[in-house]
Amino acid sequence: MLRNAFATLLFALATVATAQTYPAKPVKIIVPWPPAGVSDILARALAQALTETSGQQFVVENKPGAGGTLGMAQLAKSPPDGYTLAASDIPSHAISASLYAKLPYDVLADFEPIAVIAGSPMVLVTQPSTNVRTVAEFLQFAKQKQGLAYGSSGNGSITHLAIERMKQETGISLEHIPFKGTVGAVSSVMAGDTVLAFGTIPGTVPQAKAGKLVLLGSSFARRFSQIPDLPPVADTLPGFDMGFYTALFAPAGTPPDIIQRAYAATQKAFGNARLKQVYSAAAAEPGTMSTAELKGYMASEVKSWGEVVRKVGLKID
Repeated sequence: MLRNAFATLLFALATVATAQTYPAKPVKIIVPWPPAGVSDILARALAQALTETSGQQFVVENKPGAGGTLGMAQLAKSPPDGYTLAASDIPSHAISASLYAKLPYDVLADFEPIAVIAGSPMVLVTQPSTNVRTVAEFLQFAKQKQGLAYGSSGNGSITHLAIERMKQETGISLEHIPFKGTVGAVSSVMAGDTVLAFGTIPGTVPQAKAGKLVLLGSSFARRFSQIPDLPPVADTLPGFDMGFYTALFAPAGTPPDIIQRAYAATQKAFGNARLKQVYSAAAAEPGTMSTAELKGYMASEVKSWGEVVRKVGLKID
C-alpha cells in the first residue's frame, strides 16, 4: 500500500513539475484544413506569436480531409501531454458529431477545449435585383416567390445549416445548391444563380460597396466592430447567434495545469503586433471565453447543431 501511495505521489509531483516548465520542447498544432484557408492563416499567426512569447517553437501541421475529422482523429490519438494540439473551427467540429454516422472519436469526451483563438461573423447577402435591404424584407420576399435557391460552402457546412435553421424557424422555401467554399456560394448570388448565401466579411463587404451584393445581416447576436452599421440577423430572428469560431484543443486526459498554461499563453499571444495585423485583415477578433465557458459552449453547439442536422435529415457514412 505504501509503495502504491509513494508511486502516486511521485506521479503527481512529476505532473506538477512538467506543467510548471511547459512548454519545454516544440509544440505541434494540427490544422485539420488545407493550407492558406482562414483557419490555417489564423493558426499560423497564433503559432508565430506563441513562439515569440514562449521561447519554444509552435509548428503548424496541416491534416485536411473528411470535413476536418482526419486531423481531429490524429489529435485524439496523440499523447495527452500538451505537445500536440489542434486549431479547428468550432461549428465543423460540433456539427460532425451528428453529421457523420461513424466517427473514430467522441467530439466532447475525447478532447479538452483550451481557448477560442479567433471569431468572425458570417454575413448574409442577397442580390440587388431582389430589391430587399433587410432580413425581414427578404423573408417576406421569399414567402411570395417560388423556385428560389441559396448557395452554401458545402453540404453540412455552417453556411448550409445556418440557412436551413432560418428555413426551419421562418417557413420559407429555398433549394440548396452547395459549392466548394464561401467564394463559390457568394459568387452564385452575384451571378444570379441563387438569391441568398452566407459569406465572410472580406468576401462580401467590398462586393457590396461595388453594388454587386446587398448585406442583410451579421450572424453574431451583437454588432461587429468591422461592420458596425450592419444589424444582426438576431434582430429579426431572436437567438440567432453563430459564426466562424476557431478554438484550440488538446487530447482528453491532458493535465489541467497544462491546459491552463496553454490558455494563458494564448491570451498573452493575442497582444502580439503581427497577430493583430493578421486578425484585422481576416476580420477576426481574439476569443474571450474561459476554458470552462468554452467547454460549456461546445456542449451547447453539439446539441443545437445536432437538432438542425436531424431535421434536415443529413448523414454521411
